Amino acid sequence: MKSITTAKAGLILRIVLGITMLSAVADRFGLWGAPGSAGVAWENWENFVIYTHTLNPFASKPAAEILGGIATFFEILFSLLLFAGFRTRITAFGTACLMLIFAVSMAISVSIKAPFDYSVLTSAAAALLLSTIDRTCFAVDNKI
Repeated sequence: MKSITTAKAGLILRIVLGITMLSAVADRFGLWGAPGSAGVAWENWENFVIYTHTLNPFASKPAAEILGGIATFFEILFSLLLFAGFRTRITAFGTACLMLIFAVSMAISVSIKAPFDYSVLTSAAAALLLSTIDRTCFAVDNKI
C-alpha cells in the first residue's frame, strides 16, 4: 500500500514540477500575456535576458542571453522528461540542481527573500524528494 501511495505522490510531483518550469518558459516567450498583464513576470525574451543578466552580473549581456538559453533548454528538457517519467530520478536530481542554482543566484543578486517569493527552494526540495522515489505511476521508467 505504501509504495502505491508513494508512486502516486511521485506522479503528482512530476506533473507539478514540469508545469512549474514550463509556465516560466511560457512567460519568457509572452504566452501568459502582454507586457503589463497581471501575473506576467518577464513578458518577452528580452526582459528575461535582462533578468538573467541581473542574476549573473559577472556575465556580459550576450553571455546572459546564452545562459538564459541554456536554462530554458534544461527547463523544457526536464519538464518533458518528467511528464514522460523517463529517467525520473536523474531528471529530478537535475531539476533540483537547476532550481538551487536559480535560488542561489536570486539570493546573491536580488535578495535573500527572492527565492522564497518565487518558491524556488520549494521546487528544489520537491525535486530532491522525487529523486528518491523508486517508481512513479504512469512512467516510461516502469516499462524499462
